[in-house]
Amino acid sequence: MSSRILVTGGAGFIGSHYVRTLLGPEGPGNVSVTVLDLLTYAGNRANLAEVEDRPGFSFVHGDICDADLVAKLMAEHDEVVHFAAESHVDRSIDGGAEFVRTNVVGTHTLVEAAHRAGGRTFVHVSTDEVYGSIDEGSWPETHPLAPNSPYSAAKAASDLLALSYHRTHGLDVRVTRCSNNYGHHHFPEKLIPLFVTNLLDGKKVPLYGDGGNVRDWLHIDDHVQGIDLVRTKGRPGEIYNIGGGTELSNRELTALLLDACGADWETSVEHVADRAGHDRRYSVDCAKIRRELGYAPRKDFRAGLAETVQWYRDNRAWWEPLVA
Repeated sequence: MSSRILVTGGAGFIGSHYVRTLLGPEGPGNVSVTVLDLLTYAGNRANLAEVEDRPGFSFVHGDICDADLVAKLMAEHDEVVHFAAESHVDRSIDGGAEFVRTNVVGTHTLVEAAHRAGGRTFVHVSTDEVYGSIDEGSWPETHPLAPNSPYSAAKAASDLLALSYHRTHGLDVRVTRCSNNYGHHHFPEKLIPLFVTNLLDGKKVPLYGDGGNVRDWLHIDDHVQGIDLVRTKGRPGEIYNIGGGTELSNRELTALLLDACGADWETSVEHVADRAGHDRRYSVDCAKIRRELGYAPRKDFRAGLAETVQWYRDNRAWWEPLVA
């Protein structure tokens, strides 16, 4: 039986890769996909070019806060995979209103429509940043939420809203919380694509503080694998952490990127004041998704990083207009 999947934010970095994977040659082959995307600065219709002509694909330019549009689309689909979000921490520090509107109000609009439509599976894609910062060990899904930025606070609120619709109304909500993603088609404001595009243009890269902030890195191939395991095999009302298993300080990552781009530390790195409220370390415990759903990251980090840098070398036409 074919699944009719509504993918919100499907023209963005992770959402578009999920759609390309579903409709690609190695996809399940039994799905139709509708992308709902407002095409804000980080949404790019070109990210979907390779699947635009595939049977079962359709695109709707619209806002997840538009209750009438969302209700109409929800009636036509069996499942929702919800990526749409404002996600850049620095932008949320400059002003959090759009983050509350999109991440909280938008999520509420979607889960309310899913509840009214009845019988929908709703996969809510979230972030490890909702847990806050951890000095040692790793967060299980049961760890209390302690977000420190307006972005992560808005995502934590959206998680709780979505899960409340499971507990109150029985809606089949499944939440994923991922670590830092990297890969191709990543809008050049986040660390890896920003550093790569700057270095390829001979510019300096800005390293926050002492560079000791630690992140776990997850390739988009592995992330979408985990998301689809949750969509197809996950349990209603459950949360699943998805990690890549490679923890690096920003200083260590910068050294790898300098090497990959043929640049040196002295002339290419600019130390800048630390980000306000900058979380020191993130680390998710992925035992649950491994045990229950058979997830395991497949992409070697160094190989994935080399492929990512090469993609930006080969696709200047994609990213140069975005940094002009």
